[in-house]
Amino acid sequence: MEDIKSELDIELINDSNRDGFKSKFGFILACIGSAVGMGNIWMFPYRVGQFGGAAFLIPYFTFVLLIGFTGVIGEMTLGRSMETGPLGAFEKAFKQRGLKGGRVIGMIPVIGSLAIAIGYAIVIGWILRYCVASLSGAIIKLQPGPYFGDLASDFGSIPWHIAALLLTFSLMAMGIAGGIEKVNKVLMPAFFGLFLFLAIRIYMLPGAEQGYSYLFNPDWAALKEVRTWIFALGQAFFSLSLAGSGTVVYGSYLSKKEDIINSALNVSFFDTCAAMLAALVVIPAVFAYGLEPGAGPGLMFVTLPIVFQNMPGGQLVAIIFFIAVLFAGVTSLMNLFETPVEALQNRLGFSRLKSIGIVALISFMVGVFLEGDGLSPWMDFVSIYIIPLGALLAGIVIYWICKPGFAREQIQFGRKKVVGIWFEPMTKYIFCGIAITVYIMGIFYGGIG
Repeated sequence: MEDIKSELDIELINDSNRDGFKSKFGFILACIGSAVGMGNIWMFPYRVGQFGGAAFLIPYFTFVLLIGFTGVIGEMTLGRSMETGPLGAFEKAFKQRGLKGGRVIGMIPVIGSLAIAIGYAIVIGWILRYCVASLSGAIIKLQPGPYFGDLASDFGSIPWHIAALLLTFSLMAMGIAGGIEKVNKVLMPAFFGLFLFLAIRIYMLPGAEQGYSYLFNPDWAALKEVRTWIFALGQAFFSLSLAGSGTVVYGSYLSKKEDIINSALNVSFFDTCAAMLAALVVIPAVFAYGLEPGAGPGLMFVTLPIVFQNMPGGQLVAIIFFIAVLFAGVTSLMNLFETPVEALQNRLGFSRLKSIGIVALISFMVGVFLEGDGLSPWMDFVSIYIIPLGALLAGIVIYWICKPGFAREQIQFGRKKVVGIWFEPMTKYIFCGIAITVYIMGIFYGGIG
């Protein structure tokens, strides 16, 4: 009894001192920041052209709408209703049914979020290096292939890796309202503004029309191919940052006065806008200079620098591009790291600074050995096996493990209109079915995002 009482006392202390978002606008921007990342910038443009151009947008928009209405809503609701991240949320949900093991299962999304953040921090280090090269003018003179090869080699970017971690954790140390919320209020509008400027500038390039044709010339026959729908599903799923982790944590900081359904729709809409903006910048620029629009790091760190070197005012465009990408990367990385930080802070009673210090140390000690050949296998394993599993578990927990009617009851807080009859079929069956499909396809086909 004393142990239980002590645990409850700790939870009450943590809840009473719990930080949170001060505005709905700040919360939405933070969630958009978590969703907008490398998948929008180097993968989405390539996928559109690869699977039918404009025709690909039909299944993609369909899945974004379905997932936005269900998965994002579910993760936000799970966090807000339990007032804690996945570790505590899973435990509380299991207790509603008299079940044990919630805390252990809740470790899966926490570990997944930390693991993907460890690798992602290395990429943010690369982006920082390219920002400096753009500002100094070196980007115009360097040989992109060898330059990136040296940076991505074993232990090739340690100073930049450290700089990325210091930047991210310094911002996080300021707290939720004072750090994450304020940072996203600046960086996310800046990202959209900078990419809009770049899209207009790229439109003026001779030959850019070939890129627009690649993106928007519909190949309707592609809709008959199962792979088009599978890859559209994977792109939508991962683009919205569904992992049972960061969105759950951000939801735990959200007031019950806010409308979760409206917030989820905003996140889905602006994440899609970011992907479309990236496509309008990257693909026309690549085609204007007769280069291949391959996906992955090579597109950003090798192909685009060649474009910048050959276009008028290329240094300025490079500066704007890499700063905008840095904004997107840092906001995503903060979200990924917030999951393990929240777990240490609110489940073990550590201070925020101590929690950040522990996560930072682990991230560097593991990450430094991933630089080079170890990064790609690490990221592939986590993104295929752990991240989708976290999203699936979060959906099952909020829609199936929690007591009947709980999710509907919690979502109604802050919403003036009564949630419609669509809710249970769309959440319990459609979303959970989609999540199972994503996980199975990822295992058997090596990832579909």
